[in-house]
Amino acid sequence: MIDQILLFIISFLANAFSAFAGGGAGLLQLPALIFLGLSFKVALATHKIATVALGIGATLRHIRERSLQRYFIIIMLLAGVPGVVIGAHIILFIPNRMAEIALGLMTIGLGLYSVMKPSLGQVYVPRNQSVRTSIIGAGVLFIIGILNGSLTSGTGLFVTLWLIHWFGLDYKRAVGYTMVLVGLFWNASGAFTLGLHVSIEWEWLIALLLGSLLGGYVGAHWSIIKGNKWIKRVYEVITILVGTLLIIGRDRFILTA
Repeated sequence: MIDQILLFIISFLANAFSAFAGGGAGLLQLPALIFLGLSFKVALATHKIATVALGIGATLRHIRERSLQRYFIIIMLLAGVPGVVIGAHIILFIPNRMAEIALGLMTIGLGLYSVMKPSLGQVYVPRNQSVRTSIIGAGVLFIIGILNGSLTSGTGLFVTLWLIHWFGLDYKRAVGYTMVLVGLFWNASGAFTLGLHVSIEWEWLIALLLGSLLGGYVGAHWSIIKGNKWIKRVYEVITILVGTLLIIGRDRFILTA
């Protein structure tokens, strides 16, 4: 019972901040599963399933705003889901420590880039929606999808910043697309693929799913009412924290803390 309560609290906090900033739920949730005794791959598969509830919770809140456009929904599904499935197969066969270090450095870079661009994502100025530029944008989303399927945390943060940088979205809109499309559809694809090959800790999923669902809804609500300035600041903090823990090795950080 104590473990279940701890899992719920960690899941709620991790997913609330993730839904607010546009990624990073694995910052707390995945290391907690490892700390409580799961192997890395079982923890990853269990985490992926739990984060689907994050997408559901965030979707329930964002859909009330009716701000999602069909163009971005289609491009993120067509480009991202195949990448996620490929990435989920890759993680079954290769060690990912060096990839996590590289991802950590890039994630910190995202946060620093946002810090150095005070006006980034503050105004919605849509661009790059021609056929050629859409293909380029989709290609990058496909690569991020591979990272999402094969690695554990922070790839949603890449999606958020790419939507801002390439397509001209503001933080609020970008986070909405990330939470709905990545949180729900990308993570569901990765969870299903991993679930075919790796066992799931089903007894822990009730607490994780409930925490993810409620955290996703609350975090999405905060992002909608607080606006771009607050989202940008939280995004910068989350990216630097996620990147640092990826470099350190989150399981070792938890075990030695």
